[in-house]
Amino acid sequence: MRIASCPRRALLGVVALGAVLVTTSAAAQGLTGDWGGARTDLIGKGLSINFDTTQYYQGLISGDGNESFDYGGRVDAFINLDTEKLGWWDGGGFRTHFEYRYGNLSAFRGGAVLPVNVAMLLPLGSRDEVVASSIYMTQKIDDKTILMLGKINAVDLLASDPFFGGWGTRRFTDMAFVAPPSGVVPPTIMGAVISHQSQPVAYTFMLFDPDDRTDDYLPNDLFDTGVNLSVAATWSGRWAERPSSIGITGTYSSADGIDFENIGLPPGLQGGPKNSSYNLAVALSHLIVPSTGNPSKGMGIYAKVAIADGNPNIIQRSFVGGIAGHELVPGRPMDSFGVGYYYYNFSDLLQEAAEPTVQFDDEMGVELFYNFSVNPWLRVTANVQWVDPSTAVNSKMWVGGLRLQVVF
Repeated sequence: MRIASCPRRALLGVVALGAVLVTTSAAAQGLTGDWGGARTDLIGKGLSINFDTTQYYQGLISGDGNESFDYGGRVDAFINLDTEKLGWWDGGGFRTHFEYRYGNLSAFRGGAVLPVNVAMLLPLGSRDEVVASSIYMTQKIDDKTILMLGKINAVDLLASDPFFGGWGTRRFTDMAFVAPPSGVVPPTIMGAVISHQSQPVAYTFMLFDPDDRTDDYLPNDLFDTGVNLSVAATWSGRWAERPSSIGITGTYSSADGIDFENIGLPPGLQGGPKNSSYNLAVALSHLIVPSTGNPSKGMGIYAKVAIADGNPNIIQRSFVGGIAGHELVPGRPMDSFGVGYYYYNFSDLLQEAAEPTVQFDDEMGVELFYNFSVNPWLRVTANVQWVDPSTAVNSKMWVGGLRLQVVF
């Protein structure tokens, strides 16, 4: 059985559920500046436009398979409207994320199930095309509660996270860190998110279609295959006089999936698809060394452990964690770095079913990156990964690369 035959929603998920999208650098810090004051004027009137381009040169340093270094890139644009500033109604907004990726760089290397460069995978199936992965409305219900409704890029929900997320353009590039797979959250969701930012515990509730909606712009056939529900609670406070957090996220899907227990049976004996799947995750963070210029930033430690049903969910257990932050080198507060480790225990039933024809085991890896900020709008990143793939193409491999990002 080939892993690619599994449903797309079984390959991508998110670790935590944030509030509204955090966009790129301030207008004055981009390459194009303030456009002679026009950019600030537009923001004051309710329209913000931020975009950047990121280029990659990446390949296998050691290991079998596709060893060549290839080039690829992407453009991300965030265009947002503020209904209150536009004079329409109070507390509302419209947010969009447009993506375009190009080049020959593959997202996958050496038989790893998780892509080593998720920026070259998303949006799914849309190379050399402009895709609006987020088109949604936001509405402030009260001082602590926000509603999001529409088509939402799931990675956008991690925009404010200091370790996970980052779209593969700002921090890590491996999917395990950018968008840790849960098996029950597709790359692009369509539905509703309610975020209640109370203290010290914040809550997030999500109701969305179980299928990936990257190619959809209208709610056609919404919930035809089932419904997904996610509930998250995150405590934020101080431990040892440093900012810390503990979050719990539970996600349930009523959609049918492949029953791995019946994969090897003859056609006449196979049962039907297996109904419903879940993922339960606990995430922790703690600031170790605060930045000299900003006590709320600095070097922190982060971890996420999760369990899932393993049938029909391709995932059974996982751990992702590491250290990341800013100002590793004294006097360079704009530089950032990270080192992370991940381990994914894929479904034991699926591994047993695949065993007669293909070797399919658990997968683990390590990634290190360092962002060198030449100036506020130009960043150069060195990245290296060690991966022990789940398939038999490689026993172990090293992947290296360079990344260049320009913020306009």
